[in-house]
Amino acid sequence: MHTSDIAIDQIEQEITRLNYRCARILDDDRLEEWPGLFVDDCKYAIHPRDNYVAGLEGYWLYLDNHAMLRDRVKSLREANLYNIHQDRRIVTGVMFDGEQDGVFHARSSFLILQSDVEGRGRFFCTGEYLDKMVFSGGVLKFKERIVVPDSFNMHGLVAVPL
Repeated sequence: MHTSDIAIDQIEQEITRLNYRCARILDDDRLEEWPGLFVDDCKYAIHPRDNYVAGLEGYWLYLDNHAMLRDRVKSLREANLYNIHQDRRIVTGVMFDGEQDGVFHARSSFLILQSDVEGRGRFFCTGEYLDKMVFSGGVLKFKERIVVPDSFNMHGLVAVPL
């Protein structure tokens, strides 16, 4: 599907809905649903801003297909140990950046806050999502999501997808 086939305001709404749906799924700890937001041939990477801007690789996390996303969720449920917490994502500034060959480009800003079981809340991470999306079966899905945290240093473990 191309922008000529769909109104720009409609695609912007679809992009915004996909971003909000992703945030809600992660915030609600419905991790098993997260890979369903991506097409099979996808990429999800966390690429700190310093490395991204310098053109360096140095990813915190690099998953380059749907099976790797599912494996990440399985490891979070069955193998990884991390602090019990609740995330809240605020996604803003969602902007459609154009379309090329049926791939829609967008970017948005995010803020993630965390609360622990003792009631302490803290700022966790800010950054930017750089997305490529396609329609699959009439539904907009991520083909690529590059998460670009603003800082190279984190005050905690990155366990759950940003």
